[in-house]
Amino acid sequence: MRPLFSVLLLIAVAAILVFRITLRYSSIELKNEYPFAGKAEKPVLNETLLKYACIDIGEPRLKKEVEELLEGNFRGHNRHRSFLSSGKYRIDVSPRTARGVSVQLRSPEFYRLWQSFRRNLQDWFRNRKLPKDVMMDLVSAVKVPIDAHSGLVRSQKRYKSCAVVGNSGILLKSEYGELIDSHEAVIRLNNARNRGFEHRVGSKTTLSFVNSNILHLCARREGCFCHPYGVNVALVMYICQPVHFLDYMVCNSSHKVPLVVTDPRFDILCARIVKYYSLKRFVEGTGKSFQEWAPAHDGANFHYSSGLQAVMLALGVCEKVSIFGFGKSASAKHHYHTNQRGELKLHDYDAEYDIYHDLVERPQVIPFISEKFKFPPVSIYQ
Repeated sequence: MRPLFSVLLLIAVAAILVFRITLRYSSIELKNEYPFAGKAEKPVLNETLLKYACIDIGEPRLKKEVEELLEGNFRGHNRHRSFLSSGKYRIDVSPRTARGVSVQLRSPEFYRLWQSFRRNLQDWFRNRKLPKDVMMDLVSAVKVPIDAHSGLVRSQKRYKSCAVVGNSGILLKSEYGELIDSHEAVIRLNNARNRGFEHRVGSKTTLSFVNSNILHLCARREGCFCHPYGVNVALVMYICQPVHFLDYMVCNSSHKVPLVVTDPRFDILCARIVKYYSLKRFVEGTGKSFQEWAPAHDGANFHYSSGLQAVMLALGVCEKVSIFGFGKSASAKHHYHTNQRGELKLHDYDAEYDIYHDLVERPQVIPFISEKFKFPPVSIYQ
């Protein structure tokens, strides 16, 4: 019995060894085939650049501007002098005191507008803080009110798929119209014309994302018409200049669909992300100190593009995001629907393209985003 027992024991030990070796090599093979199967490595970020990206060089100027507007001082805001001193809103904007301009209200209607303007401006400036989970609030802040206006059941569910359509001239080289329209939601930028370009950029529009400069132009029109995609398409807007809240107050009262102003904390998040990438690109590309970045990029006026914030918005309200018309080439126009070729100097488009690339390849390296937020899959079409 002893020899038989010894043979059985040897067989059992050999079987265990074979099993362990097979399991080990299978694990190695799985790891090589699916390099992201395990937990993603925590990104290594430059702490110095992170801290500098959080400093808003233009904050003191913005604070002063808001204080002047709350006091009724519109001196220096020349683009609104004609709007405020003509039409049905008649205001005397002549200087009265050394501190500013005394605004004379000419009608109860304007008095209500003025009070609403001050309240909205105060709330907007007070809320310029950065909570960690602001990306997780976008469905409630944007999608829910739009659904409610459309008579849909209020739900925290995201759109199943979204197409964010940029305005780059590279769109003229492709025919993505049908693919764009196949998404549940389509987000367009700054009222870019799509009529006549449907086979390239599609015809469907769910959200019109604009900056307040666009709304300021709309406010000059009869009834503040700002609906190139139809009066039932909702508008989402971020504030470029605090004085544009006047345009918001006038236009919001005449629009049939919600005019949603983005949370200022979301605006700050976008600004910090873009500034970090711009700093990183500047330091690595030039070998200069990060302190030399501001003069090179007009730091006080540096700003993200509307396209960048529209993409960030889509990340929060969509389960899947497709990006079209973001990029450039030497032979393409800056905008597909205009003859503009030059880029705006206050944007760092190359830094933003780095962000889009990371959203596709390695979203875990995007700074300032809460670990609780789950990035949706992102695809770029060029």
